[in-house]
Formats: sequence, structure tokens, C-alpha cells
Amino acid sequence: MKSKTLFYLILLTLLTLLISVAHAQTFSVIYSFANHADGSDPTAGVTIRGNALYGTTAQTGAVYQLTHSGSNWRFTTLAPFPSWPQYASRAVFGPDGHIYTTTLDGGANDQSGAVFKLTPPVGICRTVACYWTVNDLHDFGSGTDGQNPYMGDLIWDQQGNIYGTTLLGGTSGVGIVYELTPSGNGYTENVIYSFSGSDGAYPAALTFDKKGNLYGTAIIGGPHNSGNVFELSYVPGVGWTEQVLYEFQNAGDGASPVGGLIFDSSGNLYGTTHLGGRGGGTVFELSPSGNMWTFKLLYSFPAGDGPRAALSMDGAGNLYGTTYTGGLYYNGNVFKLSNTQDGWVYTSLHDFTGGTDGRYCESNVSIDTDGTLYGTTYWGGDYGYGVVWMIKP
Repeated sequence: MKSKTLFYLILLTLLTLLISVAHAQTFSVIYSFANHADGSDPTAGVTIRGNALYGTTAQTGAVYQLTHSGSNWRFTTLAPFPSWPQYASRAVFGPDGHIYTTTLDGGANDQSGAVFKLTPPVGICRTVACYWTVNDLHDFGSGTDGQNPYMGDLIWDQQGNIYGTTLLGGTSGVGIVYELTPSGNGYTENVIYSFSGSDGAYPAALTFDKKGNLYGTAIIGGPHNSGNVFELSYVPGVGWTEQVLYEFQNAGDGASPVGGLIFDSSGNLYGTTHLGGRGGGTVFELSPSGNMWTFKLLYSFPAGDGPRAALSMDGAGNLYGTTYTGGLYYNGNVFKLSNTQDGWVYTSLHDFTGGTDGRYCESNVSIDTDGTLYGTTYWGGDYGYGVVWMIKP
């Protein structure tokens, strides 16, 4: 009897080791930043386009491209910026096929941030370094037009207008939602909503619904000063009006929703908080019910600084995200919430060790057509300046 028990214990141990090895083999670093011409501290994640990844770096900045060729990745600097300001948002492609991004500071008006457009070179590049052209579309900080856009992706409506947020500025100094409208060879900014604090403060990323309404999160503000989820609807003759859908209480529901929101096909909203819950932030769902929205807690992280980026959803309705200092080693992790008949099941796909695999994950998860996951870490890697990572299914 004892020998049979010992056999099963050994078998269980071997299976556990095999599963751990298989799990570890799915993760790989495809690029480590060296703080040279390649930049450093990639916070915002990557955009997948064709067989390439596009991203930005927060310090010693650059907009870069990683091209997949066989089993190798080739790094190219698309636009180096020796004096690039801090915290560029994710590189996203506009309807015109050009790259757009924002920066937290920099610009012409006292380091208040700006919106940039990058245009690819015309014709065949015959030099070693063939950089994209950088155009400054708007400089914040000239008055109440907003200050310091932070991390959220720019989005477009069907007419080609650009929408985004700033952390500060506006009539009360706690942030705005803005629209950039094409005008001649440039863009004209319109402040479509200015926050006051009681209705939210420090707005994060935006998303559209199918009717053209805007949805977003405010990081703080409201009755509990813990942030909220809001909707902006356009009323002809009146303008954009705000409706607060949920106020966070800094309890089990979470606090400080930094990352923004995503929709599923049924019109439910999903988001994260990087504080509250069991101590390390939460993942939540808001479901429409008439004129109301019902809050549901999907997962609560036990410790650390939780998610700072929006979730991603695959075709099966599973959710993916990252934490900043969560995970087994408190250096951040990549997680999956599987949508099962028995509810949402949490799995940590990779726990960053703080070494060559990276440290402090502030990016979202980008999902390729074959289910491969990509993202970035702020620090760590071979040189300590962050990495681009990949997780194979």
C-alpha cells in the first residue's frame, strides 16, 4: 500500500514538473531594449499589423517596428527622438494608414503633451536609416484645452475625427475629453467635455459603442474619490453630455480604473482597476439593463499594483490582461480569465521574475490571429530597459 502511494506521489510530481516546463516554454522575449537608438522603457504595448509589431518607448524615445521573418525578429527604428518626451501612448494606425501617438509631456506649450502623426517615407528607401516623418498635430497647454494625455489609445469616428483624453487641464484642471477635426492641412481641437471632480477626474482611455457614444473611465473623483465609468452621448443642439454608469467605492469592487474599457458582442463592458479588491485591483463587468448598468466583480487580485491597461478579448470571449507588480514575484504578470459554464476561471500565463524576462508590465495584451499574445514590460530584460514579450498558445 505504501509503495503504491509513493508511486502516485512520484507520478504526480513528474506531471507537475512537465506541466511547469510546458508552461514556461510558451513565453519568450523577442527584444530587449538597450537604451541606445532603440529607446528604453516601453510602457504602452504593441500594435499588430501584418507580420510586424509597432510600438513606442517612454524614455530616450523612439517609435519602432519588429518584423517577423521565420523564427527571427528584426528591430527597426521608425522615428528616433533624442529629446522624445516621456510616456508615449501605444502606436496606433489611423484610417489613413499612418501611425498616431500622444506624449504625456513635451510639445510647444510648457511640457504639456502633444498628439503626433508619423508618415512613412514615399518610394523605395535606399539608405540604411529611412525614418518616418513626424508631424505635431496638436500641442496641449495653451489654456483650458487640456494637459498631459496619458497612455490611452487614440480612436476615430466614421468622419475621421480623432478622440482622446488628457489627465489635467480643462475648466477645473482635472482633465478633458477632446476631439481633433481635420481642417485644411492640420487639425482643430474641440474640448467636448471638461471634468469637474464630482463627475470624475483624470480620465483614461476611450471607446465607442455602435451608436457613436463614447465610454471611458475616470481614475479618481466621484463621491468616494475612487473613479468611475462614464458615458458621453451627443445631443444635437446641446453637445456632449455625461452619464456616470458606475462609481467605485474603494472596497471589494476596486478603485482607480486606469486602463479603459472594452465591449463584447452583447454590449457588455469589461474593465479593470489597479487598486482595491483584495488589495491588488479587480476585473469587472458592466451589463446594460434598461437605463441602468449592473456591476459584476469577475476577479480580485490578492496583492501588488494591479492592471494599468485595458483588457483584450479573444474570439471565444476569454479575457487577457497584465498587472504592474502582481504575480508570484511581484514584478507583474500576464493573466487569462476563461469564460466557462461555471464562471470565470483565472490563470496566470507568466509571472515576471524581474530578470531577463522583464519587470513591471504596464501594457495591454495584443492577440494575433493564431492566438499568440504580445506585450511589453517597463523594465528588465538583458540590459534592464524593458522587453517585448510573446506567449505562444
